[in-house]
Amino acid sequence: MRLLSLLLVLAACGGDAVTTTIATTTTTTVVATTTTTAVPDQNFPATVIAANGEVVIPERPEAIVSLSATATEMLFAIGAGDQVVAVDSLSNYPPEAPVTDLAAFTPSAEAVASYSPDLVVISFDTNDLLAGLTQLEIPTLSMPAAATIEEVWAQFAALGAASGNVDETAAVVAAIQADLAEVVAGTDLGGRTLSYYYELDPSYFSVTSSTFIGSLIGQLGLLNIADPADADGAAFGFPQLTAEFIIAADPDLILLADTLCCAQNAAAVAVRPGWEGMKAVAGSGVVELNDDVASRWGPRIVDLLSQIAGAAGELAAAA
Repeated sequence: MRLLSLLLVLAACGGDAVTTTIATTTTTTVVATTTTTAVPDQNFPATVIAANGEVVIPERPEAIVSLSATATEMLFAIGAGDQVVAVDSLSNYPPEAPVTDLAAFTPSAEAVASYSPDLVVISFDTNDLLAGLTQLEIPTLSMPAAATIEEVWAQFAALGAASGNVDETAAVVAAIQADLAEVVAGTDLGGRTLSYYYELDPSYFSVTSSTFIGSLIGQLGLLNIADPADADGAAFGFPQLTAEFIIAADPDLILLADTLCCAQNAAAVAVRPGWEGMKAVAGSGVVELNDDVASRWGPRIVDLLSQIAGAAGELAAAA
């Protein structure tokens, strides 16, 4: 419970990521299928399979409410931005997103229904929100945090089918995949194997390579020091390390995903007891990430991987 509570706080600071990853390790992978009617050039009614099962969307939605910061970014990326009428209080990107005071973690079905949505997207279910929206007969897609890169593409496809932007979505996904491949191919570590510590918060919760973010970074060939700390998977890929463990591992890179929520930066890390002699601190290997970008699994994963790849490449070149 302590870990789950912490991750809820972290999500509040920088988006809604790791909490739902833990909550959905046994949920159905989100995929998208459509059934067409006899109306030419229409893909509705559409049946989309989300974490909450099959969801039928009768007509192309014109009033979407997103209670997921990641889904909001995805919807705008695939050209459905003009269909979005309201987003939760943490959906701060893109700038044109219609941010409201809808609570990101404690929404009510009545508050959501006040926007007369014909489609709602959520990242996790609290306050019996899903049951309430179902009772109101509002089509709702539950799209928890992706545990794999394949789930990212599946969620894009589901939103594309649900919003009626199938072709646009395919083009966006292809572009993201190409950009990621370009980042990976362009990363030159000079034959070195660099290690990293990924920090979720100042109490040293981290991620292993089994998580989505860990697998994404792993494409660069970096070694994750947290992997041995959760070898049995008991922490679901989110172990709490200790300062002693991190200092002993002496990673080449320290990736801070707690800059906004917890005011962590290179200067703050440098004054931690015993950290001043670490390679990452002494060698400019502390990377200050944007919490929002780091905690979401939408189109800006390219920005995240690019920043980490750049830092790793610079460090390798300086050696």
